Amino acid sequence: MPDSELRAWQVVLERIEGDLREGRLAPGDRLTPERELASQLGVGRSSVREAIRVLEVLGVVRTATGSGPSAGAMIVTTPRGGLAAFLRLQVAASGFPLDDVVRTRIVLEGDVAETLAASDADLTEVHGILDAMDAEALRREDFLALDARFHQALAEASGNAVVAAMMAGLRSSIESYTQSGAALLEDWESTSARLRAEHRAVVEAVADGDASVARDRIRAHIAGYSAQVAVALGVHATKREADAA
Repeated sequence: MPDSELRAWQVVLERIEGDLREGRLAPGDRLTPERELASQLGVGRSSVREAIRVLEVLGVVRTATGSGPSAGAMIVTTPRGGLAAFLRLQVAASGFPLDDVVRTRIVLEGDVAETLAASDADLTEVHGILDAMDAEALRREDFLALDARFHQALAEASGNAVVAAMMAGLRSSIESYTQSGAALLEDWESTSARLRAEHRAVVEAVADGDASVARDRIRAHIAGYSAQVAVALGVHATKREADAA
């Protein structure tokens, strides 16, 4: 893409960003029609389309084709999808090492646990998830889905929208990795029982208002399970290499 064209679509992004920041645009509003916006900014319509595509990937707008009041691009501001896609690509391309993702999760979730312990947040959903995880004959993939929701529900209960979005993105970025590792764990019954107990221990510390214990428990929980998955994947990779030799 030529430099001049790159500058042109950046001009469009900056205009929309400014309109959002200064309140001229808000969620639910539709962007100025493509032709009109191009004319206002003195850029080509292709530049406007490129900027809107970027915003759509980032989860800031949703587009609809056709004509009428529902057509065009509407502000929706759902950043999690864009952040999750970005993190997944970075992890897949080794831009973000898995160890760094896990350490970041530990930092964020430790803060979430401390925040919740110092508040009177509604943990009704969290308790419902814990109960669901106690169901007999729960399939491994269903358990993992509930596990992911448990951690996300804690982040959302903290009331910090940025942390909640980052948490969703971080977990999504290593989802396939953790699922592959979990599938290799031989004594899943023992592992799932331990994870259930650790989850409840975290929530118990939160309910007791003990911020330091809640923080330490969730950090140990994430670090321990991540290490277990890493070992399982490492052993599997070593065996596969030996079989191929």
